[in-house]
Order: sequence, then structure tokens, then C-alpha cells
Amino acid sequence: CVQPSVPPVPNYKLSMSIPEWLQAIQTYMKMLQYNHTGTQFFEIRKTRPLSGLMETAKEMTRESLPIKCLEAVILGIYLTNGQPSVERFPISFKTHFSGNYFHHVVLGIYCNGRYGSLGMSRRSDLMDKPLTYRTLSDLIFEFEDSYKKYLHSVKKVKIGLYVPHEPHSFQPIEWKQLVLNVSKMMRTEVRKELEKYARDMRMKILKPSSAHSPMKERPRGKSLSPRRRQGSPQRRACRRDKS
Repeated sequence: CVQPSVPPVPNYKLSMSIPEWLQAIQTYMKMLQYNHTGTQFFEIRKTRPLSGLMETAKEMTRESLPIKCLEAVILGIYLTNGQPSVERFPISFKTHFSGNYFHHVVLGIYCNGRYGSLGMSRRSDLMDKPLTYRTLSDLIFEFEDSYKKYLHSVKKVKIGLYVPHEPHSFQPIEWKQLVLNVSKMMRTEVRKELEKYARDMRMKILKPSSAHSPMKERPRGKSLSPRRRQGSPQRRACRRDKS
């Protein structure tokens, strides 16, 4: 019998530009295909240490099974490790359509003063975005405009912290350092919050938050390192991308 072809895992070559490398990663993820089966092939617990999630990503490259949005974020982190000029951070969306709420996550990318993303979705314009956006808010508004095409209204946007490039790190990914109720905010207000947060991220002064509440305006000079968060067992598992 004919074995299904296994797409080769992309390797970075010195001749590649970063946008070309990101494109190679996204092409690889598209070759794995989006998982429409309704069965989750890989268990992703968001509270796990980064090292454990990287083992799961390795398994994804071995198994070559279809993936959904959360697996794509973990795989994107794994494949961009070792590229210190490429900063990675999770971007989560909560949207409303036809009486239901939907959750989706992509991997935000920041490199050489530009933003973009990697990811997987049923919709081609709700996953990867080229590394061309001058600001984080430009990238977020691009997703919001894409959602509008499918009559989804974006209710919340959550932005995490930069993910360390150390694959053996025992710290978990910080998924939602900044939470914005965008449906209740003017775009100018959303832009202001996102740009302040993006500036703080670039300066690397943000530390994992201890609370799941929106990031408040902190007075300059106050410590930005709250007490360490205890992983709460009652945290609801991420509902998968249905958009």
C-alpha cells in the first residue's frame, strides 16, 4: 500500500530572509492541513512548562497529523526557536456569531520593527499574516476586519508575553498578560492600550501576571513583577477555533 507522504520539516538556511523562513514554516503547517475531524490528536495543556509543550511539538512533526489553532501556535514556537531576532507571543480572540462565542489563537511575530503572525484556521485570512505591519494594533485591526467578513464580532483580544527561545524552559507560556474588551472600546482607545503594551514588551519590562484581570495602567516606577501565579486547576480548557 502507498504510505501517505510526510511533509519534510523546514530547515533554516543562512540564505533565507526571516520572512522567507516564516513562509516556509507556514507552508509546512498548511501541508499538515487543518484538523476538521472533530478529534483532537494532540493534548495541549496551556499550563504545562514550555519544555513539555516543545516535546509535543516534536511529536507533531513525527506524526504529521492535521492540527488546529492551538497546536499551530505550539508548533510555530518550536520551529522558530533559535532565531533570537524573531519574538513570538500568543494572540487570542473571543468572537460572537449567531448567538455563539468562538475562541481562536494565533502566534504573533515581531521582527525588525514589523509585526505578523503564524497559525491555522478554517479561514485563510484568520491565520498567518505577513511580517509587514508597523504596529501591533495594525495587526490586530487586520484580524478584526477579517472577522467582519464572516459576520463575527470580536469581543475580547488577549495578548501574551514573548515566549523564551530556551526550549528546555520550565516556565509556562503567558497567554493573556493584556486582556482588552474591544467590543466596549473605541478603536483609538484599543490602539493606545496595544501600543503601550507593545512598547513595554519590546523593552522586556513585563513579567507574568498573577491575575487574570485586564492589565491596569501602572504608574511608572512601580514594580512590574507581581507575585508568581499558582496554576489554577479550575481553569477552563481552551475551546478550539471554530472560525
